[in-house]
Amino acid sequence: MAKTSSADGRTRSSVQIVIVVGLCCFFYILGAWQRSGFGKGDSIALEITKTNAECDIVPNLSFDSHHGGEVGEIDEAESKPKAFKPCAARYTDYTPCQHQKRAMTFPRENMIYRERHCPREEEKLKCMIPAPKGYVTPFPWPKSRDYVPFANAPYKSLTVEKAIQNWIQYEGNVFKFPGGGTQFPQGADKYINQIASVIPITNGTVRTALDTGCGVASWGAYLWSRNVIAMSFAPRDNHEAQVQFALERGVPAVIGVLGSIKLPYPSRAFDMAHCSRCLIPWGANNGIYMMEVDRVLRPGGYWVLSGPPINWKVNYKAWQRPKEDLEEEQRKIEETAKKLCWVKRSEKAEIAIWQKVVDSESCQRRQDDDSVEFCKSSDADDVWYKKMEACITPSPKVSGGNLKPFPSRLYAIPPRIASGSVPGVSSETYQDDNKKWKKHVNAYKRINRLLDSGRYRNIMDMNAGLGSFAAAIHSSKLWVMNVVPTIAETNTLGVIYERGLIGIYHDWCEAFSTYPRTYDLIHAPGLFSLYKDKCNAEDILLEMDRILRPEGAVIFRDEVDVLIKVKKIVGGMRWDTKMVDHEDGPLVPEKVLIAVKQYWVTGGNSTSTQ
Repeated sequence: MAKTSSADGRTRSSVQIVIVVGLCCFFYILGAWQRSGFGKGDSIALEITKTNAECDIVPNLSFDSHHGGEVGEIDEAESKPKAFKPCAARYTDYTPCQHQKRAMTFPRENMIYRERHCPREEEKLKCMIPAPKGYVTPFPWPKSRDYVPFANAPYKSLTVEKAIQNWIQYEGNVFKFPGGGTQFPQGADKYINQIASVIPITNGTVRTALDTGCGVASWGAYLWSRNVIAMSFAPRDNHEAQVQFALERGVPAVIGVLGSIKLPYPSRAFDMAHCSRCLIPWGANNGIYMMEVDRVLRPGGYWVLSGPPINWKVNYKAWQRPKEDLEEEQRKIEETAKKLCWVKRSEKAEIAIWQKVVDSESCQRRQDDDSVEFCKSSDADDVWYKKMEACITPSPKVSGGNLKPFPSRLYAIPPRIASGSVPGVSSETYQDDNKKWKKHVNAYKRINRLLDSGRYRNIMDMNAGLGSFAAAIHSSKLWVMNVVPTIAETNTLGVIYERGLIGIYHDWCEAFSTYPRTYDLIHAPGLFSLYKDKCNAEDILLEMDRILRPEGAVIFRDEVDVLIKVKKIVGGMRWDTKMVDHEDGPLVPEKVLIAVKQYWVTGGNSTSTQ
């Protein structure tokens, strides 16, 4: 046990310096490995051995010396981690809450069978999902927009099914994405230009977009260069791996469906929503799906609908559908749009664009319609597993001012905070939070120099708070999925969207709605303190392992006692770890645990950086 003398202070400083140097070498080795053969090449083995010899100035970090008297001796038998076994090869693309066999036991009505249906405790696998043989690190952005390694998602069905629509092509050992779609076979850029002739996409007023039934997310991929970030979703269905392709391309996407449950997003979140032949029956069920889009659409936001039934009089023969059916479908859409007080701004060729009015109270049409029903819920953001209703979500009077164009809105005071709508969060605490996370991110960059190199494209913050981590790390090279846990003390996801960022609600006692190996970097600040006694930490860590790419990194930030337990569990998961102090010094009880997932594939050996 060390004592707090001046000599001990010098020892602590020396240990801190050594740890940081060791970590820099740790990530130098990792970076070389990742860049030089995607984690499986023998050609760099000698270089890594040489570098490791030069950098290996610290053995595994000892908590006794690092934390002085905070941590006592640990019994060797008790400290040995439990080893988690790999799952069988058939689970390489396992999505626990969208498992096909389980889905088929639920009703097909309203797409209920395509919604989240998670395994019971006794059905959980409790093993590590393997990568397929030949798996490699995805290409860096922007090359990843157009090319995906075949081995990472070896499914050719879309290359045949969508061949004439230019979705995807198979060339050698890669998939090529020409940028086409069912509704825009000539390319997403030309299609977006048509939309931009009506919607002000280029001036920063439209920043966040929702793509319903996104396919391989080419619309979102090509919006990126226009500084618009799209949250895309599609079900796990017969269009095999479409969301997996989107994430391999480096485009934000989740597995999801507009069925019977509310979307996992806050009200007034998106500047624009889009459907391109997304097969959602917009006029059905008394307009309930359009009403849900209206809930998540910001006042003044736009809804883009392309394909059937738009301009059916000209197109019904090409679509091979009875014109009577198409006419009735469009009539219902127009009727619901009228109830919602959406104004049609354009209808050309097969594209129609509506705009949600800014001041819904001034809508005379709504006041004169006795059939209009408003939702009675007092919280329009209470959506987790809540049934959709055929009612209109009232827009609250928010006195916090208008949103600034992006990128100014990234650090401007969000209207929800300025109006006092977020309990316990003032303008001052918001600004303090931004300062804190800028400091934290600067410290992360000193530890891991790959952080803003473009190596990490798909990033997740598992406990996003006000979105300040994502703001501090913001770059055109990356995007952050900001997750607000459903058990969080304060609902902050609306604030995150008002900053021009994207995110989603989720309960980490369940699996996330994504494919395996879809995130390059995961940030978990305070997550295991939040979920203490709520669910099994092993389950959360196995889920993190499932969604993290081989050689992907994790940054845990939590109390030291919590991180000791986390470190012990991941010791049996083929992860390499290092612990470092808070940037303010060793006396701060909050610490940082850095982890890197080893490269390993089904039936193969793992590769460690240590």
